[in-house]
Amino acid sequence: MLRSLYSFIRFYIFWLLFFALTRATFELYFHTKLHGTTFTDIVKTYLYGIRMDASATAYIALIPLLVFIVNWFLGKKPIKPIWLKAYTWFCLFFITFIAIIDLGIFTEWGAKVNFRAFDTLYNSPAESMSSTASAPIVLNFTIMAILLIAGIVLSYFILDLAFKKPITSTTNKLIYSVLLVAINFVILRGTLSPDPINQSVGYFSDNQLLDLSAQNTEWNLFNNIFENLRKPYNPYLFLPDVDAKNIVTETFKVKKDTTVNMLTTDKPNVVIIQMESFTADLVESLGGERGDAPNLEKFIKSGILFNNIYSAGDRTDKGIIAILSGYPSQAIRSIVTDTLKQRKLPSLMTEFKDKGYTTSYFYGGNSDYMNFATYMTDHKTDHIIDEKTMQKNEVGTTWGAYDNVLFNKHIAYLNKQTKPFFSLLQTSTNHEPFLLPGAPHFKGKDVADLFRSTAWFTDSCLNAYFEEAKKHSWHKNTLYILVADHGHRLPKSTAAAFDPAKYHIPLLFFGDVIKPEYRGTKVTKLGNQIDIAATLLAQLHMSQQKFEWSKNLLNPYTPAFAFFDWDNGFGFMFPEQAVSYDSSGQRVIYRRNKNANQALTDKTLLHGKAFMQQIFTEYLAY
Repeated sequence: MLRSLYSFIRFYIFWLLFFALTRATFELYFHTKLHGTTFTDIVKTYLYGIRMDASATAYIALIPLLVFIVNWFLGKKPIKPIWLKAYTWFCLFFITFIAIIDLGIFTEWGAKVNFRAFDTLYNSPAESMSSTASAPIVLNFTIMAILLIAGIVLSYFILDLAFKKPITSTTNKLIYSVLLVAINFVILRGTLSPDPINQSVGYFSDNQLLDLSAQNTEWNLFNNIFENLRKPYNPYLFLPDVDAKNIVTETFKVKKDTTVNMLTTDKPNVVIIQMESFTADLVESLGGERGDAPNLEKFIKSGILFNNIYSAGDRTDKGIIAILSGYPSQAIRSIVTDTLKQRKLPSLMTEFKDKGYTTSYFYGGNSDYMNFATYMTDHKTDHIIDEKTMQKNEVGTTWGAYDNVLFNKHIAYLNKQTKPFFSLLQTSTNHEPFLLPGAPHFKGKDVADLFRSTAWFTDSCLNAYFEEAKKHSWHKNTLYILVADHGHRLPKSTAAAFDPAKYHIPLLFFGDVIKPEYRGTKVTKLGNQIDIAATLLAQLHMSQQKFEWSKNLLNPYTPAFAFFDWDNGFGFMFPEQAVSYDSSGQRVIYRRNKNANQALTDKTLLHGKAFMQQIFTEYLAY
């Protein structure tokens, strides 16, 4: 029996070492982001991560343990080593594959690989593959091969593949079997307490990369999958429900219901141009780089720039709901993909259709992606123009038609309209893999310059679009709203998933319908994508009542704040303080003003918790 126990221990040692190897790979891959950390910090990622590694090992050990026990009681012949070798190699391949995917996901999203990544891959495989096309594929597959070979070699030195079953009585077999299963079960749960371990056991630092490095990637993935497939519940119960609701209600309270009317008409045509990944870092007027979007700078001089605006989340499906429905992101969920829930949301499409406008949605890609077409249809969109309505030679990439093609089609469509129109145009060229129909403007071949070039191309397409629009009569009565769907880590690659800088985006009201005295105005009020709905409707003297999460940015008495979230974390911002909170680690991981008094930081965090809780409570109730 001791020999069997020894083999059991060797099995654990092997997997603990291999998980340590994958952790080292993660840390070496992102070593530049670990600048300033100490050797002790790195060691702690292994010490804090070992409980989760052991739990993951216990899950892997379940099948070999059960096979051993069943064969011990029923089998007359010894277990052949080949089956355990095959099982081990299969697990090695799977874990190595997940580890490599994790490198790409973390690079783009700033989060560990999760259910969302595989759900998107299953539902939209072509788009998902395009999203990773900018990753260093050769390097990643080389790393995968090295890890796999290292694991196989390590298995020959550590694993006992040909151990013999001890000869003992049935009673002893039963006792030893129960003991082995019990030991494995305790290790699997990671604790003797009633509640099993969770991701928080790996959190020990204010540096999120260290905390995420300590996480066991595979354990974290399967836990995330389980959480998404189980019956929905609210994982963000920070406060009594009534307290969370009261805090949110009080935050939105307006001292005086008024607005600054900046338009020459209360019934203009409205065109919202949702710009793919157009982060503030591309816009000089927002503190970004000079020369990435020169035409947008020109538009800003004659429009109304909201220069303190943050996206609701970090993906397009979050942004489109924030813009059209004035509804915040739900972190680990995406309401647009749930048809029964999204139907109950308010929408600008519906509001304008009910006011006699012709409504339309233009997208160069497949509008079935993330259920966009269903949302548009359910909210009274008259015309949906996407790649399915285009000629094959007009569709240039996996993401669909290039932006110039889309803008030209939009002009042709608007020329045929006889009634006031409301239209959302969603660009896509500035998306991975950052392809262009011609030579890139920036000559560098790294991914940051590719991103700058596609952004520059979209900017040039906007200029051509407006120059053409000026030739037509409807242009003079049209309000254009330019807004990004979300921010991006590029081009600077300095903002992590929890950093508000990643969510800082442009919002510009533009067009001849803006009163001359307000052209060139900059509105500094802190706000969010979800505030577009109330701000626009107030300008047109339409009811904002349905858009309960949206505030009027042009009302001087509206409170200033912004909320954003990412997978299982959120940020809340007041003008005086901003705080980001990791729900897995249950800790604050970002404070913008580190010299702020603790009371202000606590207040900001409390509001963030209340918002996250109430958002998810309402999401479940839809």
